[in-house]
Amino acid sequence: MDIFLKKTLEERDAFMLNPQSLAFVGDAVYGLFIKSCVFIGSTAKSGSLHKQSVLKVKATAQSEVLDKLEGFLTEREQDLVRRARNTKVNAPSKKASLSEYMKSTAYEALLGYLFVSGQSERLKEILRLGEKE
Repeated sequence: MDIFLKKTLEERDAFMLNPQSLAFVGDAVYGLFIKSCVFIGSTAKSGSLHKQSVLKVKATAQSEVLDKLEGFLTEREQDLVRRARNTKVNAPSKKASLSEYMKSTAYEALLGYLFVSGQSERLKEILRLGEKE
């Protein structure tokens, strides 16, 4: 996934970025991952693929993924998740509770952090773990 980056940030620099900015990047990373999962091996049309992917990228689903990862995250990752979850929200989701929205933002921030710091293997591991049933 780091093929999209011109360069990566040092881990400590990435950790210090605004959690909302990390979530902005993490949202794109997660969206591409989910769309790839839905698309690969499917013969469905794009409208159907879109409906399938929306079910996984919505705040409630991302909140559940973060719950599944509890106990698996490193201390540093837990610190980032906690900081992102406690960040002030300007426009919460209309389709999710505030708690679910904050947890989904924290999950996206984690993905963004791993992506911009070039931790590709850990990012893949987190994404795959989140998708396990």
